[in-house]
Amino acid sequence: MSDSNVVRVGVGLLVVHGNQILLGERLNAHGSNQYAGPGGQLEYGETAKEALMREVAEECGAGFKVRDLRFLCCSDLLTYMPRHYIDLGFAAAWESGKPEVTEPDKLVSWDWYDLDALPTRLFGCVPEYVQSLKTGQNHFTVRN
Repeated sequence: MSDSNVVRVGVGLLVVHGNQILLGERLNAHGSNQYAGPGGQLEYGETAKEALMREVAEECGAGFKVRDLRFLCCSDLLTYMPRHYIDLGFAAAWESGKPEVTEPDKLVSWDWYDLDALPTRLFGCVPEYVQSLKTGQNHFTVRN
């Protein structure tokens, strides 16, 4: 089976600090030059929470901590075909630490953005994450 014939599970996180969320500009992957929070693929045998905590540590540094993880939404992400993802979006509160760019080949920088003044180039389902965060409603979306 080729890589393009596999549906993967992605996990993404909005880290919330007051009225701001943490976003970074992606590089060298699908969604290059778009903004997203920490996230990645679910690995075999790993829970969504374990995947998110692993991705936060890998992408933001071991000293960056979050708490109060909660589910936001689910998306059938077809935007980057032939890559197809079922994406699980979550939010968590910032606890401590400063985000570091630990994967400079994958990310330009981390910055905090006001929920009402986000970058225009948002990755895949980040708009759905933000909508769920603002409304408090979970939903399922198909993103072409």
